[in-house]
Order: sequence, then C-alpha cells, then structure tokens
Amino acid sequence: MQFRRPKTVLGALSALALAGAGIVAARGQGGAPAAPAGTAGSFEVSGVKVDVSGKSADIARQGGWRIAQRKGWSMLSQQLTGKPGALSDSALDAIVTGIVVEREQIGPNRYIASLGVQFDRAKAGSILGVSIAVTHSPPMLLVPLQYSGGVGQVFERDTAWARAWNRLRAAGSTIDYIRLRGTGADRLLVNTGQTLRHGRNWWRTILDQYGAVDMLVAEVQLRRDYPGGPIVGIFSATHGPDKLPITSFALRIDNGDAIDTLFDTAVARIDKAYQAALSDGRLHTDAVLAARPPVAQPAAPVSEETPLPTPLPSVEGTPAATTASLSVQVETPNAAAVNASESAVRGVPGVRSATTTSLALGGISVMRVSFDGSQAALRAALESRGWSVQEGPGVLRIRRGASPQASPTPKAQ
Repeated sequence: MQFRRPKTVLGALSALALAGAGIVAARGQGGAPAAPAGTAGSFEVSGVKVDVSGKSADIARQGGWRIAQRKGWSMLSQQLTGKPGALSDSALDAIVTGIVVEREQIGPNRYIASLGVQFDRAKAGSILGVSIAVTHSPPMLLVPLQYSGGVGQVFERDTAWARAWNRLRAAGSTIDYIRLRGTGADRLLVNTGQTLRHGRNWWRTILDQYGAVDMLVAEVQLRRDYPGGPIVGIFSATHGPDKLPITSFALRIDNGDAIDTLFDTAVARIDKAYQAALSDGRLHTDAVLAARPPVAQPAAPVSEETPLPTPLPSVEGTPAATTASLSVQVETPNAAAVNASESAVRGVPGVRSATTTSLALGGISVMRVSFDGSQAALRAALESRGWSVQEGPGVLRIRRGASPQASPTPKAQ
C-alpha cells in the first residue's frame, strides 16, 4: 500500500479583513469537546510540522512526537529569548505536559502531522531564565453569540460558534475566560435577549451565579450565498453590558463544510484582541457593575407605650450564626479533581453543602457553597487546610499549593 502525502483540508481559506485581504491557515478539527479545553500553567507552541518514517505506524508516530518536542522547545526558546535552544530528550520528557494533535495522517510506516506541544510553565521559565509572572484579567463570562438567517442564538441550541470557543486552549491567554457548556439554567440566564440589556443589576446577579466579575460578548453574523457554498462571517468582540467595541473583522471560506476552521481562526484572533485590550487598559471592569448596592434593613416601629426590652448580655466570642452562599472557583483538570475538590470543601467545618454548578474539565469549574459564617471565615478555613485562596466580591478562587505535575513520555495511541 502506497502512502500519500495528505492534502490540505481546505482548498483555500481567504480572510477578508475590514482593512484588507489575506490567507488564513487551515487546520482540521475532529469532534468538538463538550467542555472547554486547556491546560493551566503551560506554555504552548502550535503548528509543529513533522514527517517521519519508521518500521511500523506506532514507531513512526512515537518518533514524530519526539521530534515535535525538540522542534517545539526550539520554537519556544526563540519566542521567549530571541534565539533557538536545545535540550536532551530526557529533559524534554520532564517538562512536556502534553501533545495536542491538530492534524495527522498515519500510514503503515509513515507519520505526517501538525502538532501542538505544551510545556510546564514553571520548569520551562526556570530553564530559559525568563519571568513566568503573567498578569491575568479578572474572571470574565464569555457569551458566544451567533446570528444565522437573522436569528440570534447563544445556548438556545447547540452552535458551532459555541463549540469553537470551548475548543480554545486558553492556557497561554491572559484572559480568565469562564466558558459555559450551555446546559441546565445556562440557556435561560445567558441568551440572546440578555446580551441586549444594559441594566447592571440583572447582569450582576448572573455574573455572581458563575463566579465572574465582568462579561465579554463574541459575536458572529453568518452570510451564505447558497447551502454548502461560500460563507462570510462578520465577527465582532465587545466588552461589558454597554458592548464597548474591542475588534471587528470578516473572514470568508469557499466551502461551507470548513466552518469549524473558519471559527477556530476567528476565535484565536478575537482572543489576541482581548489580550491586547487588557494590556492597553481597555478591559477594565465597569465600576457600576462591580459595585454592590447596600441592602436596606427595615427598622422596627417603636411604640411610646411599649417599653423597649432590656437587652440580654451576650456571651463574648459567640456571634450570631449567618449562612452565606458563595461561589468557589477551582481548577479541575479531570473528573477525579472535581470529586476531590467537592469532598475537600465539604469537609471544612461550617460548610453545609458544596455543589458544582459549572463543570469545565481541563479548566476552572464553579461550586456553589453554603457556609455558616462570613466569606472571610471560609477563606481562613480553606487556607488553614493548605489551599491557596484568591478573594473577590462573593467569589473565592482556590487551588492547591504548587506541586510537581507528572509529565509522562508521549506514547502512541
């Protein structure tokens, strides 16, 4: 059997930006994951090309992954230090945290692929001698809005635009996205009509539900000449309830079957625009949205004929118990981490319940915690049990103390 070099998935993918035209690289996609993809704490290099021959398909594939690690490290060193670098295979095995298959063709004794390589951020930064400190945005709720045939959809039904955002590997992004799966109450709370509202009170209620402090709307309008024919996507990215513009552009494909590639290209471009807006100071949180209005306590009417009751002495150190409902964000790389986090939080004294309301395997999940006490008391209790805690209005973000992660040698699947 003769092995042929794979052809490009798309014949041509042209990008018509508002200011000009160009060529957009094509990348094949398989099935879309249900949960957002990403690996926290990693440097990622994508588009590593390999073409390897071997005695068998497995040997060729394993050799291709080994070569991808070497090329990926050289590309990462070039990006961070300005010059290519090299490491031994054993050293690379210790710092590579994952291989991402972007596109691959496997023959009896040949392996051709485009791969992404993920490196442990702390270890790679230490070897290259660069700072690994990254300024991240506060948690931002992402709303993927798609207009097709004049009808707007967010999570009212499953859309290719929402799936494209869940495929984004946001480990290297400075934007802390909160991406929803579109199940349960998501379809009612975050819909097309909500994106048109400017009122801060209802937006604040929704953001508190998901542990976010602000929101981003990524919008696409699709225009088709005929079914299966060329598609033009007009994209825009906005910020906040007032939909302050961040960027806008248009992309075109000649084949309607390549819509996933079109969306993946647009998602990467919008993510870069959001990161640039953050570094420029344009992605700051709305002061009115972040403010919490005071809750007025009704005063009990005092009758002149009824004497006020004599206050009873209170025992010092025993304040009245109050139950608080808080959002707790936690990194969940896999299903086991979800169960372990819930069990750990439930074991904290004073916690009545801890339930995951937004699941993101490989990302940041959100738990709803009912606690007998204040937010500060819950934070102190978590820190005493070894958690690292970041605090926001009605939100806690927790993570375990830094520990070395296993970096397995890539194996053939």
